[in-house]
Amino acid sequence: MTEPLETPAHLETPALSAAAAEAAAAAEAAAEGVTAPPLNALLLPLPDAARGASAVAVAAVRGDEQIIVCRGPAEEDTRFETGSLTKTFTALLLAELAARGEVRYDDPLDRYLPPGARRIPGPPLTLLHLATHTAGLPRLPPGMLARSARAGWFRNPYAAFTTDDLLAALPRTRLHHRPGTHVRYSNYGVGLLGLALARAAGGRPGDYPALLGERILDPLGLADTDCDPARPQVVGHWHGRPRPPWLVPGLPGAGALRSSARDLLRCLTALLAPEAAAPPSLRVALTEVQRPRLALRRSGRRLCLVWNQRMRPGGPLLHHSGGTRGCTAFAGFAPGSRTGLVALADTSPAPAGAFIQAAYGTLCGLGDDGPGLDVLRQGLRR
Repeated sequence: MTEPLETPAHLETPALSAAAAEAAAAAEAAAEGVTAPPLNALLLPLPDAARGASAVAVAAVRGDEQIIVCRGPAEEDTRFETGSLTKTFTALLLAELAARGEVRYDDPLDRYLPPGARRIPGPPLTLLHLATHTAGLPRLPPGMLARSARAGWFRNPYAAFTTDDLLAALPRTRLHHRPGTHVRYSNYGVGLLGLALARAAGGRPGDYPALLGERILDPLGLADTDCDPARPQVVGHWHGRPRPPWLVPGLPGAGALRSSARDLLRCLTALLAPEAAAPPSLRVALTEVQRPRLALRRSGRRLCLVWNQRMRPGGPLLHHSGGTRGCTAFAGFAPGSRTGLVALADTSPAPAGAFIQAAYGTLCGLGDDGPGLDVLRQGLRR
């Protein structure tokens, strides 16, 4: 059984969908004339890769250029569930608190548990372990699968799992490996990180959404973005069937965020130009989340704070994706070419991840210097 917040397999050189190949053709043709392909030529085919979606919004930035392309009932401010893309905002919140001196990356999780909470048995877990998936935690908290089965795994699997349930799961948790020795993706871990940050800022365990708004969303001007399932948003679909709004009361830091193409593009623009952000703690945080924390020897990948990083000829490319029972989301950016891309659809992720892979391939083709064109051309020849 697949956890619905799980990030798809890390993309090495993804096989491109027909939509991405079409975008690659436009890029290759333009590359022969030396000039960079127009953004709309790259983005217009991308919604075709979101099979079964009725509402799609994609957006890109390249230097001073920006474009948002919408299909169906979507507009630039339409809110989609972002699933695990939430984790990148939790990482930014961690870096912001660290910049203020409210936490340190090597602080133990136990320091921020509420009074009376029982700890996870074994070696101490740090905030950095949680933000790099190296804590050794399982993907889901103990007991959540049983609750999900009762609440409806195929509709809203996280809805019945509360903050109290999360705290009750701590003493029942068994680590899969010693912290810091392996990478094991964990919704549980980043959910705990959100709880710890709320406590570190002087709040209650469930105050993550408010803290995120105060420290990150409001300063960046992200008016369409929050964890509120009651605000208007697209109706998600799973195998063509409408899904209710996604509820994640116990692990909001792992997957509760809603956002729009407009807001996510604004966030990527801030990541590409951190010096323009305010306050100073946010400027530092926007830089810190991009700093590699560990390298994986076999794949050549690096992990930053939550963000996956691939080294490309034009420099590092950072990306992350997310999915819920009704929506798919992708965001990525390349600081060296000052490019970024957002892709949102109102359907759950396909098993092969065609929309996400097409978005990744399109992002690779955005750079002015053409570092992504080689990968796109390879896709055309397959």
